[in-house]
Amino acid sequence: MPTLSVDLGDRAYPIWIEATLQASLSLLSANMTKMLGSQVMVVSSGPVAAYYLESVCSALQAPDRQLDVVTIPDGESHKTLSTVESILDALLQHNHDRKTTLVALGGGVTGDIVGFAAAVYQRGVNFIQIPTTLLAQVDSSVGGKTGVNHPLGKNMIGAFHQPQAVLMGLDVLHTLSDRHYCAGLAEVVKYGLIYDADFFAWLEENAAGLLVKQTDLLEKAILRSCEIKAAVVAEDEKESGIRAILNLGHTFGHALEAGLGYGEMLHGEAVAVGMLMAVELSHLLGYVPVSLVDRTHRLLVALALPVTFSHELAVADVIALMQRDKKVQNKQLRLVLLKACGEAFIATEFEEHLLDLVISNRQNALSETGTP
Repeated sequence: MPTLSVDLGDRAYPIWIEATLQASLSLLSANMTKMLGSQVMVVSSGPVAAYYLESVCSALQAPDRQLDVVTIPDGESHKTLSTVESILDALLQHNHDRKTTLVALGGGVTGDIVGFAAAVYQRGVNFIQIPTTLLAQVDSSVGGKTGVNHPLGKNMIGAFHQPQAVLMGLDVLHTLSDRHYCAGLAEVVKYGLIYDADFFAWLEENAAGLLVKQTDLLEKAILRSCEIKAAVVAEDEKESGIRAILNLGHTFGHALEAGLGYGEMLHGEAVAVGMLMAVELSHLLGYVPVSLVDRTHRLLVALALPVTFSHELAVADVIALMQRDKKVQNKQLRLVLLKACGEAFIATEFEEHLLDLVISNRQNALSETGTP
């Protein structure tokens, strides 16, 4: 597969997508002189470290390089400032200077935490992403968004801090649980809805193969997702314009994650439900036909993604959490909606009863589809 690049001028960086993690690590080894200094710290969670830490450390070792390892707790509930502090503690205890490089080995949670630690340690040090989940490979590892959660809101504490490189091996996806793998497919669907109608149609045609990780289909899905993400980030790094479309379904989804308790719904699962709400609201506002709502619903179900959320979370609470979303400006809620499949925009005007309706519809459907 070709090497992609996030074109940010002198801060451009490669996305290496290979069949195996070992092949990506070989590319890193070939570029270590310009990418790594004399100090490196690898940060991973326990379950991921058990699979891949030895290989990554072996690739990074050099006679004149200090290599340290930190293991952090696994899961969204640990995406906190206290976890970041534990990384900063280790950097200070091992005397890492401002030329050090952090390596994030893990899923989206690990990547976000390590990226934020890199952004704030000595006002910014280099880091490299080695994503080991589908969601991280197609979305969170690319683009430089880093941060942690707050009990009142998802990703409310963070910074833009671009990596030096992103290394992917498709073979790591075979160690994922079915649930975590499918959660990553939600972000893949997002790219079709916001940017590429043909890609969305291709996903519809190949959902069954993607669900069983058919290699050629998985390669195309990851490559196209990263192409779109890289193009959008290159055009709008700090989300002052077009990059905001990457948040389709996320304002809804982040509210579900926070309201139900971080970890109850995986990020991709919450985004799947949120995207369906966004498409339905787009229809109710007269932008897209009901057929796109139906197509989105069918595709999410075909990819084993939820389309409902628990009645334990009240509609009013979802809306209250949405009002705390970081995309709110001047107390005005901003949502990513669709004018057509493949064409997204930022909406600031919509009637509140329609917002209530699309959220409650995802609860009322529970009796028909079962719990997510």
